[in-house]
Amino acid sequence: MRGQRVRRERQGLSFTFGGDVVSKFLNRHDLDLVCRGHQVVEDLDGYEFFAKRQLVTIFSTPNYCNEFDNAAAMSVDESLMCSFKILKPAAKKPLYKYQGRPLTPLRRSITHHESKDKEERLTKSNTTICQNVRN
Repeated sequence: MRGQRVRRERQGLSFTFGGDVVSKFLNRHDLDLVCRGHQVVEDLDGYEFFAKRQLVTIFSTPNYCNEFDNAAAMSVDESLMCSFKILKPAAKKPLYKYQGRPLTPLRRSITHHESKDKEERLTKSNTTICQNVRN
């Protein structure tokens, strides 16, 4: 896009501008580079230059929306040299994974002999409780 005009997009959330606008901004503010982030880039490295390398866009969210695999981080040293590190995403996981209903734990089968023992123990404890209440 050429020209010094800045165009507002229909949704009102962003502006479109050309390289000459970037150059004019840099000259006016005595800067060498504009670095912007949080913008999805088409480049597979996660960063993208624009306007004769006067503006760099960095996308630093690997696996964004489980869709974009490109992400980068930028560092600047004491001599103002910029370098980029490519961030690789972790293994993709589905956003929503339905695993079905949790399994009901298996019950241990009780033999007839065990159930009689349990019944006798309960009867004894109930009898003891009743005797204590009467006294």
